[in-house]
Amino acid sequence: MFGAVSATVAGCCRRHAVWTALAAATLTVALSVYVARNVAINTDTEALISSETDWRQREIALAKAFPTHSDTTVVVIDSDTPDKADDAAAVLAARLAENPALFKTVRRPDGGPFFDRYGLLFLEPDELRAIADQLIEAQPLIATLHGDPSLRGLFGTLNLALTGVAEDAISLDAMAKPMAAIAESIEATARGERRMLSWQTLLTGREPAPFERKRFIIVQGAIDYGELQAGANASAAIRAAAVELGLTPERGVRVRLTGNIPLGDEEFVTVSEGMGVATALSLGLVTLLLFLALKSWRMILCVLATLVAGLVTTAAFATAVIGPFNLISVAFAVLFVGIGVDFGIQYATRYRDERHRRDDLAVSIEASARTIGPSLATAAIATALGFCVFLPTEYVGVSELGAIAGAGMLIALAFNLTLMPALLALVRPGGEPEPVGYAWAAPADAFLLRHRRRVLLATVAAGLAGAACLPWLRFDFNPLNLKDPNVESTATVLELMADPMTTPFTIEALLPSLDEARAVAAKLVALPEVERAVTLASFIPDDQDRKLPIIEDLNMLLSTTFALPPVGAKPSSKESLAEIEECARRLAELPAERRGPEGERLMAALQTFLALPSPPVDALADALLDGLDRRLGALQTALGAGPVTLKTLPAELTADWVSADGRARVEITPKGDSRDNENLRRFAEAVRAVTPEISGSALTFQESSKTVLSSFRLAGAAALGSIALLLLLFLRRPRDVALVLTPLAFAAAMIGATMVVFGIPLNFANIIALPLLLGTGVAFNIYFVMAWRAGRPNPLQSSLARAVLFSGATTAAAFGALATSSHPGTASMGLLLTVMLGWALFSTLFVLPALLGSPPEDASAR
Repeated sequence: MFGAVSATVAGCCRRHAVWTALAAATLTVALSVYVARNVAINTDTEALISSETDWRQREIALAKAFPTHSDTTVVVIDSDTPDKADDAAAVLAARLAENPALFKTVRRPDGGPFFDRYGLLFLEPDELRAIADQLIEAQPLIATLHGDPSLRGLFGTLNLALTGVAEDAISLDAMAKPMAAIAESIEATARGERRMLSWQTLLTGREPAPFERKRFIIVQGAIDYGELQAGANASAAIRAAAVELGLTPERGVRVRLTGNIPLGDEEFVTVSEGMGVATALSLGLVTLLLFLALKSWRMILCVLATLVAGLVTTAAFATAVIGPFNLISVAFAVLFVGIGVDFGIQYATRYRDERHRRDDLAVSIEASARTIGPSLATAAIATALGFCVFLPTEYVGVSELGAIAGAGMLIALAFNLTLMPALLALVRPGGEPEPVGYAWAAPADAFLLRHRRRVLLATVAAGLAGAACLPWLRFDFNPLNLKDPNVESTATVLELMADPMTTPFTIEALLPSLDEARAVAAKLVALPEVERAVTLASFIPDDQDRKLPIIEDLNMLLSTTFALPPVGAKPSSKESLAEIEECARRLAELPAERRGPEGERLMAALQTFLALPSPPVDALADALLDGLDRRLGALQTALGAGPVTLKTLPAELTADWVSADGRARVEITPKGDSRDNENLRRFAEAVRAVTPEISGSALTFQESSKTVLSSFRLAGAAALGSIALLLLLFLRRPRDVALVLTPLAFAAAMIGATMVVFGIPLNFANIIALPLLLGTGVAFNIYFVMAWRAGRPNPLQSSLARAVLFSGATTAAAFGALATSSHPGTASMGLLLTVMLGWALFSTLFVLPALLGSPPEDASAR
């Protein structure tokens, strides 16, 4: 019945070809304008998962309780010295805070007035005592530099110390570390480089850990999720401010951006860049394959015009009915082109076959519609149903993709049964002097028929082996593995993740009160998987009764030093140079065995510096003294520390950890390398066993993967069930339904085995290729089964085999080219699509003919 309807529609469109084509062109142009003016995209990745899931509800609750922790950019500042990193963070944070229109909040989680004053209290008592002893020993240097913070003051102090060494009053060993540090800066200056002297290290005698050379600023910049780069304006402003302030690698500071916003923004850039070569390669291969399939530029034009009209109409439907595209639903174009081009090739190839038989344009167009129409309709409706079952899932991204792609299949069917006949009538392709099928495939048809039992046994064995591999198929839940590791935001976060002291992959728990939060934190820190668990109470230093007396004694000793007035005017370059020359002379006068290796190094550095045609005194002053006044000021501030209690904590710090309604946050950090998925999984399980109400980045990725996999399992089962019922309605025989679905099951098993053997994991990017397998696999099999039911023998010699082969190859070329992308996520999608289509074609062209065997004797009755 549908064949007759298809033929009638095709005949009508052929007779009114000009009006049909004009109507389609007008509609396409009008809808193109509508899409261009109204299309929108929502780049918020959080919108991809339903907010109704339990874990999303916890995330939303946490975001409402602590609104300054959402949509953040993390500014990572690195320097050779903690001094410079701290100074850079302070001036950059102050500059950003001056622009509240662009930066809603600006926070320094590891710095600011509170840590400036009370930082010493967070050291262990023994460590604090050692620093106090060092500062007491350095008191003469501190006194001199406080009064004269210049090269004259620095080298004058060194000269005085060297006098003591010459008189055996002091040992040069006590000066070994300062001399080595000063020599290193002088050597760099002599080479034209800039090497900052760390006064923090010099005064305290404490070598900083690697993470202490980093500082962080967390900002909430202006976000526009309607743009591909939602935080582009804020990121550009941060970079510009850093350059204006001289925070550049040339000045010994590196400023990098990471966090959710920069990670997303830079990914869109790398995806678009990686698509350039892939798109060019794809277009070239598709054009070549279409020509090989159809042997006529006129028919290629018909196929592409029909495809474009359907694509634009589908985009307009999505814009009008669904609303803004999300980062998953925008892939509807991939699915539409992949299956839409199949419909076009099927119709055009069938037309070529009919034209060879009849050599009459009008009759061939209508005969093609009568023959292929029912198959296209069955495939389109089955595929659309398969996509639409994603609608009720919690994976909103794929749910909307399913709605759009499902509608797109019906739109593609409509255009192929109306516009395609009209275009063929207009362009009037030439006749077909030779058969369209593959006569050379006769031996293959004969082999599959003659050895049918063996082929099926081998297929069953291979399918069972493939299915046995499926338990080892893994899902990589870490989306960072899908990003280009060379872009700044990704490289930065991967570097931070390697160190438990800086990893952003944490878990957060929201408890009713601070007391409960402290109790939970105490249990968590006892776990072997947990590095630390921080609450507001963590900012109350331990052992204050032991530490405060040490600070008070030190303050009493150094307060008189800081009370001394400045020496006088800033020295001239000539005065500074004279002190430097005097230092070199005094070192040279010491016996070599008394100078030691550090003294020898300093003497050599000074001699090299002084031997320069014009010794850069100002550059040396910058390297040795930049930040000295701030370090001395910070020391004065720290010596004024008093007792710390919950009541004395600053309001902004309290607001970071306790909400307005009294709920308290616990931040839990994993031990080990956060880049290890298994490590994160064990960490999450251990924390959940103590407190199940958790969220945070280390958990989000895992919960997202569970939601995605659950959605695909549910939708996959529903799709297969609904497609089976639909096929039963159309085909009316359970055996025929099994013939359509069995090769698809074999292909799925072999795809899984291939992924396991070659170590290809499923991930958030390539998993959206699964609906394409469902669509093309079902469509290909329907074509063959319906041809078999119609009594057509020798499937591999038929025009249908040619159409399926080139349809699959064209789709594989179109999207397999994505595997060449430099973006790992895009490349993984292209690779999996290629694998899927390869096995789908194999199962259709080799497994299905063996299953079918000879056409049934009652074919005409079916």
